[in-house]
Amino acid sequence: MENKVPENPLKNRKGDFTPLVVVTAILVTLYLIANLMAVKIITIGSLSLFDAGTITFPFAYMLGDVLAEVWGYKTAKKIIILTFICNALLVIFTSIGVVLPYPEYMEDVQNAYATIYTYVPRIVVASLISFLLGELANAKVLVWMKNKQRDGKRLWMRTIGSSCVGYLFDTVFFVLIAFTGTAPMKDIFSMIAVQYAAKLVIEAIAGTPLAYAAIGYLKRRYP
Repeated sequence: MENKVPENPLKNRKGDFTPLVVVTAILVTLYLIANLMAVKIITIGSLSLFDAGTITFPFAYMLGDVLAEVWGYKTAKKIIILTFICNALLVIFTSIGVVLPYPEYMEDVQNAYATIYTYVPRIVVASLISFLLGELANAKVLVWMKNKQRDGKRLWMRTIGSSCVGYLFDTVFFVLIAFTGTAPMKDIFSMIAVQYAAKLVIEAIAGTPLAYAAIGYLKRRYP
């Protein structure tokens, strides 16, 4: 007979655990992806527009909205800090990987690895600072707006309104810390403007409808 680990019903009650874990896991994953993708700059002609990590940010903020709307600011803050720690671990262990010895026939791979991951620490430092400021501001503003509205309606106003504030902190601090000294100032200013606008457009077109769907599902299934 196979030995089976007994289930603990107190730790597996419906609605107490799984949804929050899923949202947290996806949020952490999106930010790790954003930090790795941020090394690639997207340009049109000679103008630098934004880093590729910008693509994932509106979806990460959408999940931040879900956390604040469904579980409240205190829980959202804990998840934001956890995501911060996970990103810090990415920097620590990839940096260790760069300095570990390697065989000669892997030199090309090592050089490519080092090129990416010696740049990532600066990206992640910028991301960590901007992430904390932006996400905490986003969650705080969303909860503040929800309390002011009282009726709990007009979710789109809260998601987009809070993102306007959160993205301002996030975009300005991230671009300045990540790219000052490595890109011309005109490119830095253009990246700030285009990133901010792009994040809000993606938020309005895709992020907010997804937030409506996720929050509606969670409130119906786990009231």
